[in-house]
Amino acid sequence: MTTAGLQTEHGEGALVVYDGECIFCQNYVQMLRLQESVGPVELVDARSDDARVRELTARGYDMDEGMVFAYQNRVYHGSDAVNALALLTSPSTFFNRANALVLSRPTIARLVYPWLKLGRRLTLRLRGRSLIGKPPHR
Repeated sequence: MTTAGLQTEHGEGALVVYDGECIFCQNYVQMLRLQESVGPVELVDARSDDARVRELTARGYDMDEGMVFAYQNRVYHGSDAVNALALLTSPSTFFNRANALVLSRPTIARLVYPWLKLGRRLTLRLRGRSLIGKPPHR
């Protein structure tokens, strides 16, 4: 699927849509240091009223089923998103090297991602937070 309508504020670089209430998601997107490899990166909380979140939901992307990574006219969701991110991040930190070692392989990313989602759901529940659900329509 293309990124039409999903541009960053500056029209270039990458867009990552993640759950801002999930401490794992927050830390993951901050630790990637993606900008070292792809240039400007815009992080968008999937719980926000951002038009791009509504666009993604209208296109059928379920934000409770996975984060979204939009880059170079492609949209990646869930395990495909973490796989693409792992392939693109610089090896500048131990975290990035470990992330690339595990998630840069599509099959492993698909096997690990359900466990990551489960950890997110359990953490949200323990913190008294709800799942994202559908954003409000305008």
